[in-house]
This record gives sequence, structure tokens and C-alpha cells, in this order.
Amino acid sequence: MVSPIDVAKRLLLGRPFRSDRLGETLLPKRLALPIFASDPLSSVAYATQEILLILTLGGLAYLHLAPWVAGGVVVLLAVVVLSYRQVVQAYPSGGGSYEVVSSNLGPIPGLIVAAALLVDYVMTVAVSVAAGVDNIVSAAPGLNPYRVVINIVFIALLTAMNLRGVRESGRTFAIPTYGFLVGVMLMVLVGFGEVLLGNPPVAESAHYDIRPEQVGLSGAALAFLVLRAFSSGCTALTGVEAISNGVPAFRKPKALNAARTMTAMGVIAIVMFSGVTVLAMISHTRVAENTCDLIGFAGDCHTDPQRTVIAQIAAAVFGGHNVLFYYLMVTTALILILAANTAYNGFPLLNSILAQHRYMPRQLHTRGDRLAFSNGIILLAVAAGVLIYAFDGSVTRLIQLYIVGVFTSFTLCQAGMVRHWNRELATASTQADRLRIHRARAINAVGSCVTGIVLIVVMITKFSHGAYLVVFAMPILVALMYLIHRHYTSVRAELDVDEDDEETLPSRVHAIVLVSGWTKASRRAVQFARATHPDTITAITVNVDDTDTRLLQQNWDRHDVAIALKVIESPYREITRPVVDYAKRLRRDHPRDVVSVYIPEYVVGHWWENLLHNQSSLRLKTRLLFEPGVMVTSVPFQLHSSRDRDLSREEHRPGEVRRGIAVGRSDRQ
Repeated sequence: MVSPIDVAKRLLLGRPFRSDRLGETLLPKRLALPIFASDPLSSVAYATQEILLILTLGGLAYLHLAPWVAGGVVVLLAVVVLSYRQVVQAYPSGGGSYEVVSSNLGPIPGLIVAAALLVDYVMTVAVSVAAGVDNIVSAAPGLNPYRVVINIVFIALLTAMNLRGVRESGRTFAIPTYGFLVGVMLMVLVGFGEVLLGNPPVAESAHYDIRPEQVGLSGAALAFLVLRAFSSGCTALTGVEAISNGVPAFRKPKALNAARTMTAMGVIAIVMFSGVTVLAMISHTRVAENTCDLIGFAGDCHTDPQRTVIAQIAAAVFGGHNVLFYYLMVTTALILILAANTAYNGFPLLNSILAQHRYMPRQLHTRGDRLAFSNGIILLAVAAGVLIYAFDGSVTRLIQLYIVGVFTSFTLCQAGMVRHWNRELATASTQADRLRIHRARAINAVGSCVTGIVLIVVMITKFSHGAYLVVFAMPILVALMYLIHRHYTSVRAELDVDEDDEETLPSRVHAIVLVSGWTKASRRAVQFARATHPDTITAITVNVDDTDTRLLQQNWDRHDVAIALKVIESPYREITRPVVDYAKRLRRDHPRDVVSVYIPEYVVGHWWENLLHNQSSLRLKTRLLFEPGVMVTSVPFQLHSSRDRDLSREEHRPGEVRRGIAVGRSDRQ
């Protein structure tokens, strides 16, 4: 009989892949685009909204600045895409910003970038899923009270899909991503067509007035408002670096395919973002942090959610109850939720690289059944779920923590690329190579300066609105990774074999068999210990109950056991400490000898039986493992429940149940 857990795992995740099938998971460009670029593409759905949201803090009079702010975001996006094309071609092994910075600026800047990216990936999942749920609520306002629960459910679904493997998740995400692109492009074309025909779209909120939080802005205050709007609009750049991290997942030629995918992503994102922003201005779309600030809002400002900007534009272009409106809302919600897939690919891969360099636990470098980095995927899901719960699934609150990490990695990565090209220039042999390197270095130098300025702007404008949490989290992560690396380094140094050290064999082996009663399990432990031929062998029991101890001694004598039984008194009815003290005394009397402790254990067939057996054995083993010169051997005795379970699997070869083969076979019988 196959375990229900195994059946559920196979149904949810599919059958495991052999290691030699890793090549089959490599991605063509058409699948790589939705996997690695869904985050920057999906940000079209909320980047414009964030710009308008900040500008309306000063009132409607400042909305005319939105196109200029959006233009700055577009220029920045183009610069970053061009800069990361150089990264892809120079470092095709993956690792992206972390590898570039570590190789060129040193390990500490590399750890800063790694921490920034890890934080950003967690934020990507939280913000993308929350924004997707916002659009679902825009189409179905009755779901608003269940916002957090819906967020958590979507994170769980994304986790399950990614645990199935990269290629399958790419197929799953391709249709919604391309569906969203078609929907937005169609909305932009139809909207511009209506403008040309003299019937421009009008948003449902066009007649609303805004209750401004800041009145009469001028000079520095106005500049700060514009910079804050720009920093919020820069959310359109999140996830741009994911392609540079995932180059190894592309088909050959990897670097060329990754560079082309990045170019396509940049062009599509710029066209869609520009189109949505222009339509928002034409349709006079209004948006505020709180619906109570919208003068003329028809609903209850304390309970009814405001529609998102893209939902208002779609309703103005297509009509509020048109099939195309609901199509765009569904695809927008899907791509926003699935945009978290960028993080689900980048976060585990970066953790794997960090683990390989001993900055993260080694378990994060291990691939699961489906050749995905399962531990990293689960860690990301848990972290994002905690954020969603802590911030009530609010995009407005979550987005304040966003993009600080993004621009930290952007700035340091481009600075690292400048140093990389300086080295390359010193070894360039032809004029053509030197011209190519000069061009690439200029692109990365401009990228580093521009993103550095934006990082300062983001830090200043967002710090008091929640970004301080990220600023504090990054040094903590850096310190944690440094401590992990120091631990692994010290352990490795401790375990390395020194050629000058003499390997001394123990003089003798003293065997101790722990018994609590004369049973088949105890007899097997005694026989096993004798079969190893130690120099001395003693059976010991701890006297916690006089009646049980006398019965054991009587059975011992009656069965004429070949080894001596020693009774250790325990006036306080402890078992672990008397055994440990006995082993210590033996080691103290014979410091060059080894003490080998044999512990009989029951093997059970059901998890709940473990709660009823082996608890004393577990405590003993845990304590004895800390004693130098003491070895612990478990002597298993299979109870009927474990043998019955094994018999039900007799028809399967070893490992078939774990690999999922048994599940398929039992289904056929």
C-alpha cells in the first residue's frame, strides 16, 4: 500500500526527474520571456497608478507632471536594459549582479547586492500577488474582506507550480503573459483610435475632485513630490535583472538568447507603460490612497475599494461590462500573480549560488525531485506569506518597501561592470575589441551613475514611508551570510587532514549494551555487539524501578546470557545522565580507548507509533554524540507494523515509491 503522502506529492508535483534530464528543462526564448520578464511586464498594471497616486497628494493641479515623470522612468528603463545586456554577454554563467560585484568589487559588496536581491525577490512576490488580488477585487468588490486569504492561496498555488519544475511553470505562465500583452496592446490601440475619431475615453473617476494632503507646494516641496512620484514609478524596473541571473536556464547560445529576450522585454515594457500612462491622462483617471479623499466617490469610502487605474482605463475604452474589459481584468490579475514567478526563479537560483559559495546553508544548493531548488522555493513562499499577512495585502503599504534593493543591486552591478571592462581593455588585442569595450564601458558607466542617483532619490523619498525596514534588513542579511561563511570556513579548516598529524588507532574498544528488559530487541543488541568482537563488553541497565530491575536480573540469569549485566542506580529516576556519566568514567580511566554504545530501537510502521517508542533512545543518542571518544550504534528491531508495511511494497523495487513509480504502477493494477 502506497503512503497517502507519496500519492499527494506525486499528484501535486508530478513524477521526479532523473539528474540526466536537466538539459530537457532548458528554455527557448518564447518560454523564457514569460518566466523571467513577467515581473517588469506586469508592473505596467500598477506603475502608472503609483505615479498618479503620489502626484494627487498635492491635488489635481499636479497631474500634468505625470507624463514627464513617466518619461523619466522610460529613459531609466532603457538605460538599465542596455546595461544588463552587457552583463548577460560578459557573465553567461548566471549569478547576475551578485557574480559581477563579487568578482570585481570584492566579497562584501557582493554580499550587499545578494542581500538587496533576496529582499527584492521576496517583495516581488508580495507586491505582485497583492496587486493581482487588487484587480480581482476591482472586478468583484465583494471579495475585499477576504483579500489576505486570497493572497495566501495564490502564493501556495505559485509554490506548487514552481516545485513542479521550471519548464512546466513556463508553459503554465506563457498563456496569461501573452494574453495580457495582447489585452493591453488592444486597449492602447482602441483607445488611441477613439481619440483620433474625436471620441476620447473618459474614466469613471474623471469627475471626482481630490482632497489634497499638501497644499500650495512650491520650490523644494514640489521637487520632493515629483521625485517621490518618480521613485514610485520606478517599480516598472523591478525584475529587469532576473534574466541576467537566469542565463544558465536558456538554450544555447545562452548569452545571445538571453540578450535578445532582455531587449524584447524592454521594448514591450516601454511601449505598454507609455501607452497606459498616456491613456490615463487622456481619460482623466483619478486615484487616491483612500477613497475618502475622492470627492464625489459614489460608494462607502470606508469599505468600498477604488478601482485600479488600468481597470478604469479598460472600462472607459471597452465599456464597464464588456467582454474585453473582463478579459483584460482576468489576464491582468493572472500576470500580476504569475509575475511573482520571476522571483520564484531568481530567489532559489541566487540562494543556490550563495550556498555553493558557503554564504547560505548547503541545503539551498540541492535540487528536489523535479530538478527545482525546492528548499529555496519554500523559503521564498514563507517569507512572502508573512509579509502579506503583516501588511494586510495592501499594495500601497508594501510598495514603500520595494525597489530600494533593486537600485542597490543596479548601481553596484554597473560599477562592477566598469571595472570588468577596464580589465578587458588592458588585454584587448585588436582595435575592434577596444572599440567594443569602450562602448560597453560607457553604457555601464552611465547606468551606474543614473541608477546611483535614483537610489539616493528612492532612499530619501521612501525612507520614512517604510523603506527603513529594508535598509535595516539588508545589513542583518549581510551579517548573517558572513557568519554562515565563517562557520563553514572554520569547520572546513577543522576537518582538513593535516599531513603532519599522526593517525593513531584506539588501543581498545569497550562495548556497552543498553537494556531495560530481556526482550528480542535486547537479545539482538547483545548479539550484534558480540559479533563486532570488542575488547570488553558489558550490558548496563539503569535502575528506575526495583521490580523491573529484579525481573531483568532473574531473566538474565535464567537465559544464561554470555555477558555481564551491570545495574546503575538512579535515585532520581533519570536514565540519560547515569549512562553518560558511566561512559565518561570509562573514557577517563582509559583515555586512548573508544567506547561503543549499542542502543536497541523499535522500527514502527506508522508515524504516531514513534510517539510511543524510542523517546529515551533519542535523548540518549543526542547526549552521547557530544562526548569525545564515544560512538553510538542503533540496533533496529522491526515490529509487525513495519514488516506489514514492507510486505505491501514487496512488488516494487527499492526506491520506486520515493520516485513515484510505484504510484503509477498501483494505478494500473
